[in-house]
Amino acid sequence: MASNQVTGNPKEMTVEQSEEAEKERLMVTPKLSLVQDMFMLKREESLPEEKEAATKNLMDAIKENNMAPFYDYLCTNYGVTKDVGLAKEMKSANDAELKKLEATIADAAENLGGSEIREAHLAKADYLCMIGDKDSAINEYAVTTDKTVSMGQKLDIVFTLIRLGMFYSDSKLVTSNLEQADVFMEAGGDWDRRNRLKVYRGAYFASIRKFSESTTTFLDTVSTFTSYEIMEYGRFVELTVLLSMISLPRVELGKKVHASSMVVEGPEIQEKLHESPIVKGFLESFYKCDYANFFKFLADIDELLMKDSLLAAHRRFYIREMRVHAYNQLLQSYRSVTLESMAKSFGVSSEFIDKELSHFISAKRLNCKIDKVAGIVTTNRPDMKNAQYQETIKKGDLLLNQIQKLSQVVNI
Repeated sequence: MASNQVTGNPKEMTVEQSEEAEKERLMVTPKLSLVQDMFMLKREESLPEEKEAATKNLMDAIKENNMAPFYDYLCTNYGVTKDVGLAKEMKSANDAELKKLEATIADAAENLGGSEIREAHLAKADYLCMIGDKDSAINEYAVTTDKTVSMGQKLDIVFTLIRLGMFYSDSKLVTSNLEQADVFMEAGGDWDRRNRLKVYRGAYFASIRKFSESTTTFLDTVSTFTSYEIMEYGRFVELTVLLSMISLPRVELGKKVHASSMVVEGPEIQEKLHESPIVKGFLESFYKCDYANFFKFLADIDELLMKDSLLAAHRRFYIREMRVHAYNQLLQSYRSVTLESMAKSFGVSSEFIDKELSHFISAKRLNCKIDKVAGIVTTNRPDMKNAQYQETIKKGDLLLNQIQKLSQVVNI
């Protein structure tokens, strides 16, 4: 059974070949696209044909790369029926390849220099990572790091460990290596790796519902994105738009947030959004205050998030917050509005709007009140200037008290 080569001898390759080999290595150490397939396989709501497609993708990758340890993991944790013969065949292939890699390490240690020894250990670590032997890969990367001088190469190993943590949903492994990446970056990270780290960090922030932080890092890298080992650019743009909508004030969605990023009109985003009509319609309907279509697209976004391995856990929160954003956005334009008019704007019944607003008002998410007799919603805009004035007076009193106490001590 054939296996992808994740490394090659750099002395025998041109610069272009070396760069291509590095891209291939990143894509399979580990292969993060399989995370979505694992998610769909375990998701109870997945249709039989969706689970079948996910299983096929996983098994194709397993057979292609002889991923015996990952196959064991999949059978144990995802209910896949083990083919004992296949498992044995792949295990034999792994043992044979590891024996070759060990021989290369021994030869390098005896006959070659430190650089060759380091490359031999990296090749073994990458192979262990590719086949899914998580613990052995972590240990071998630690050995490789000890033999690495270049800060850039150390960062590459840290990036691989972050991806490995993402692959196995190991938050501790991800966070510890994000912290290590910061340390190495301060000591000498280049521009490309700094941008790559932003994408890695943004993806992790999104997974733990730090949407504002994720938005900032993603917007920073819209025009410089190269981290295809994390996700495809199309998905990156979709996530950037969705996270920006929940994190940014409406006015910032249509102006430049960074030098080259415009969430609504930015050329990089608009080009990709043509391939994502649901996300494009969702963004434009919200920005243009087309609330009836916004609600229709919101239902589509809900279904999209259900099947997204990164954001599925936050789906209910996201949908609820976007409803609050839309209600606030409309109410900010009026001192009062009828329930009937508001219901018409959103394309729903007056009863639905009444129930929605009542829920969010009681939760202190909307600054308004409902006159059910007259059928009118009246906004209660907080008096920010008065609040700031009262806060200043309060802090001033505290400062005067502290000065008086200090003067007493000085007099004594």
